[in-house]
Amino acid sequence: MAKLSREDVLRIAKEKKVRFVRLWFSDILGFLKSFAITIRELESALEDGMGFDGSSVAGFARIDESDMVAKPDPSTFRIFPWKANDHVVAVMFCDILQPDGKPYQSDPRWVLKRNLERAQKMGYTFNVGPELEFFYFRNSSGKPELLDSGGYFDLTPLDVASDLRKQAVMVLEEMGIQVEYSHHEAAPSQHEIDLKYTDALTMADNTMIYRLVVKEVALKNGVYASFMPKPVFGINGSGMHTHQSLFKGSKNAFFDPKDKYHLSDVAKHYIAGLMKHAREITLVTNQWVNSYKRLVPGYEAPVYISWAQKNRSDLIRIPVYKPGKELATRVEYRCPDPACNPYLAFSVMLAAGLEGIEKKYPLRDPVERNVYEMTEKERRRHRIETLPEDLWEAIQVTEKSDLVRRALGDEVFYKFIENKKVEWERYRSRVTDYELEQYFSVL
Repeated sequence: MAKLSREDVLRIAKEKKVRFVRLWFSDILGFLKSFAITIRELESALEDGMGFDGSSVAGFARIDESDMVAKPDPSTFRIFPWKANDHVVAVMFCDILQPDGKPYQSDPRWVLKRNLERAQKMGYTFNVGPELEFFYFRNSSGKPELLDSGGYFDLTPLDVASDLRKQAVMVLEEMGIQVEYSHHEAAPSQHEIDLKYTDALTMADNTMIYRLVVKEVALKNGVYASFMPKPVFGINGSGMHTHQSLFKGSKNAFFDPKDKYHLSDVAKHYIAGLMKHAREITLVTNQWVNSYKRLVPGYEAPVYISWAQKNRSDLIRIPVYKPGKELATRVEYRCPDPACNPYLAFSVMLAAGLEGIEKKYPLRDPVERNVYEMTEKERRRHRIETLPEDLWEAIQVTEKSDLVRRALGDEVFYKFIENKKVEWERYRSRVTDYELEQYFSVL
């Protein structure tokens, strides 16, 4: 989709008779924030931005320095598929600025832009293609009630979830977001819609829209869609396998036709960087207490830090759907979940990979065996480490990470850590249903 200019936006808004424009941005946890302006304010907003109070936005300004400016990015302009009282509505993502016009350091979109600038200075464009999984439930209250009992690639009845997926795909395409394919996932009532890869900033914006659209379509059909990493005990959780590659112009910097795995030295160093820093970045790619209920052996979620081509028990996989094809050569990082902040998650994955390239980290041999079936002794022999087992361990590891601090910037880094510590304390002090079921009647 061609990038729109300020003049394009004003022209299209007039042609489409837009009455309201929603301005979107993300807090540090990845929740979409929004306020609306009328069409009369659009030109001024594009020129100077719109002021708002940032003191109530998670990770944003303190109350004594709360004035923020949301500056719409015209290249993100889209017509919203649902009208407001028959009025046409448009949407745009915003960059958050300080009153003096400088970028606000706690804006997740700015964090990603900074990391993309680092890649650009090295000559690279960072492309990503995430696979977001989610569940459909009867409603959002009480015990999660599944809609179907289908499995991987199953064709469920049209009046259940496949029609919901089709509606979501049509809305995404209508908003200019290309979808590669959609299908039923492995767990009952679990589904996946895969977006066609593009540059990381566009994809982070698209991921925010994707989650909103899936939820909106579900609600309009009287059901509930959840991106919670592990909503149901005993079945697979939802992941966001993230395919990524670096391009130099039109050339894939990860591709080498002469290599056994068709991987260039750049790709190998990038993979080594992801592996070396995997434990440090997990707090960002898997940011919730619930994220670590998914990262357990036995449910197809990666726990062990290794890489391979075909083996889906590894943290990093090199897809071989089209072996030897330059444009298809990429790295699949399998631990992130769909409830992360995509701006921050893409930032730390890129930072880890670039660190590997800059410092020429050596890449260990791939592990083509099922890592889950190895003994602990075998894993030690192969130097296979594990991801953090819970949010607290992830916090402790990330808090010491110079790489994550540099990738996020001091403001976001310390605010994010502080937020996660509060979450852990609230979780740690809560009496759970498990404890009541196990102990109440016997202790």
